[in-house]
Amino acid sequence: MLNLAVNLERCATLYPSKNALTCAGQNLSFSQLNVLANQIANGLKGLGLVPGDKVALSSPNLPYFPAIYYGILKAGCTVVPLNVLFKAREVAYHLEDSEAKAYFCFEGTPEMPIGEMGRSGFTQASSCKHFIQIPTPGHTLPAHEGEIHFAEWVEKQSTYCDVYPSAGDDTAVILYTSGTTGRPKGAELTHTNMLTNAMASQNLMRLSKLDTTLITLPLFHSFGQTVLMNASILSGSSMVLIPRFDPDAVLEALDAYQVTVFAGVPTMYIALLAACEHHQSLIERLSEKLRLGISGGASMPVEIIKQFESRFNIPILEGYGLSETAPVATFNHVDAKRIPGSVGQPLCATAIKIIDLNGDDVPAGELGEICINSPSVMKGYYNRPEATEEVLVDGWFRTGDIGRLDSSGYLYIVDRIKEMIVRGGYNVYPREVEEILMAHEAVAMVAVVGLPHAVHGEEIHAFVVLDNNHEADEQTLKAWCKAQLADYKYPRHVHFRAQLPMSATGKILKRKLTAE
Repeated sequence: MLNLAVNLERCATLYPSKNALTCAGQNLSFSQLNVLANQIANGLKGLGLVPGDKVALSSPNLPYFPAIYYGILKAGCTVVPLNVLFKAREVAYHLEDSEAKAYFCFEGTPEMPIGEMGRSGFTQASSCKHFIQIPTPGHTLPAHEGEIHFAEWVEKQSTYCDVYPSAGDDTAVILYTSGTTGRPKGAELTHTNMLTNAMASQNLMRLSKLDTTLITLPLFHSFGQTVLMNASILSGSSMVLIPRFDPDAVLEALDAYQVTVFAGVPTMYIALLAACEHHQSLIERLSEKLRLGISGGASMPVEIIKQFESRFNIPILEGYGLSETAPVATFNHVDAKRIPGSVGQPLCATAIKIIDLNGDDVPAGELGEICINSPSVMKGYYNRPEATEEVLVDGWFRTGDIGRLDSSGYLYIVDRIKEMIVRGGYNVYPREVEEILMAHEAVAMVAVVGLPHAVHGEEIHAFVVLDNNHEADEQTLKAWCKAQLADYKYPRHVHFRAQLPMSATGKILKRKLTAE
């Protein structure tokens, strides 16, 4: 048996009363978290779900997320985490594409109406049969007709549950990722994929039961899910969950809970540095306890690394990975030399090579496509055999990213073959934005690209040719996109053009737009 949820059971046995997580003043011990996961697993079985069924989850960083995540796994089902910023159309697509049978959805707030969007998306997804409403803490909003109220449902379930004996190759999680063609694809990550990456992450950070990690990275994303949550559960570390990133709140939590390990994307580090000016008295205390900072999702400016390390007297380690690799592939190691601009060396049991357009290996120092061979590489894209065959070749995952390896095995990311835009650590798929814009009556042609941005890494720019019979301004088109896309996806800049640059075959030359 190789079920990722066994790690939670182990901690519940070894450290039953130890604090597993803290969130907004609420504490759950490992024993309490395990019991809640058992009840959720039993509830799913009672609904008729069987091993292999897919179960979707929309929740910010609250105790619900790990409890439901491990409960789904205990039942032998597959977790499908959804971005809490998704609009109804996006929720419906992911539920249908993953063939989810049940959907846990946090009610949210007026400012972030997760429940409203989730409920609307659920009604559009015919394959999904059960909507389980997770209430906002402090609210007792009754479930809508036909829905399941989480608290009442869980309370009825037995607190004991045998973990389903999953095989290592059984799918544990489906993480959706974007590509250069088609709509978002679900990367099937097995129990082996997830466990080996959590083990590598634990080793990388030297995590132990004496550590406390702070998790403000969204748990629906592979970075926070594996590097922090799963690695913490594996090691018996305590977790501090922050539902929404706020630099002042994070600094105060780092101090209040004596956090030892923090992980974030570069924009978070930039915001924390700015907030330090208001928390001078905390900095000295933080530098005594905080021992490590982890950064991923986008390249960290070297100057920011220097400033943060100087201010907090801790090392900042950068790494590289993808959803398809569960996610970490390379990292700057604690006990190895760190080279500015490099994303480090491969993790244990991971091999990296660089190939040319013919698929042949290139010498050290030369550019090419980055390929990864690791037990953490996905088994494929869900229900997309052709897309899987394109990226999994002879045991190697072809990333579509351009990079180089130096003679010491350090990896440098140079560019992306894919047209993926990475905004503030989130992946944005240009074609999805283009399709939304093309649905507007005033848009005749559009190209969406990412351009460098000092804070977000990249910003989304839309280049639009208007239909001769209609008019629209920048604010109109931005509002149109914002109403149908998650907030991190809509274009912040709309540029109007009489025509777009094209090749002789009629292909839009996006590289010319990015060079403007």
